Amino acid sequence: MNKVILMGRLTKDPEVRYSQSAEPVAVARYTLAVNRKFKREGEPDADFINCVALGKGGSFAEKYLKKGMMIAVSGRLQVRQYDDKNGVRQWFTEVIIEDQDFAESKSSFENRSSGAMDYYMQQAEGMSSGKSGGQAPQDGGQAPDGFYAINEGLDDEDLPF
Repeated sequence: MNKVILMGRLTKDPEVRYSQSAEPVAVARYTLAVNRKFKREGEPDADFINCVALGKGGSFAEKYLKKGMMIAVSGRLQVRQYDDKNGVRQWFTEVIIEDQDFAESKSSFENRSSGAMDYYMQQAEGMSSGKSGGQAPQDGGQAPDGFYAINEGLDDEDLPF
């Protein structure tokens, strides 16, 4: 059985080309940055997986997928090889996409893209200077993505459990 399931963020907008056949077929290529569960010192935090979506999947990618989006994909692993102009054998491994789905809400992506991280950076600076104490925003509201900042300065004996 050849089945691959991945969830990660697009490293850039998909590149889409169309075949030269009588009925052009969309071919979308993109790379997913997939976080590693465990990190060893000196190793990268993520793997970068090349993906190819064909036909309707390629058209979907062109229309809806953008850099930074979290998506979940499933498909099959394909290994290709060819000899380059110097006679050196080149190998390529890619996932041929069968299904692709959004793995975060549109509002979450838009908030993250438009400055939610700035909010958290300001919160972190405030906690280190003792300004906010890591509590919820002063107006009682939530952060842009619906979460409250965490007070990481608590000692174990301060925890209610």
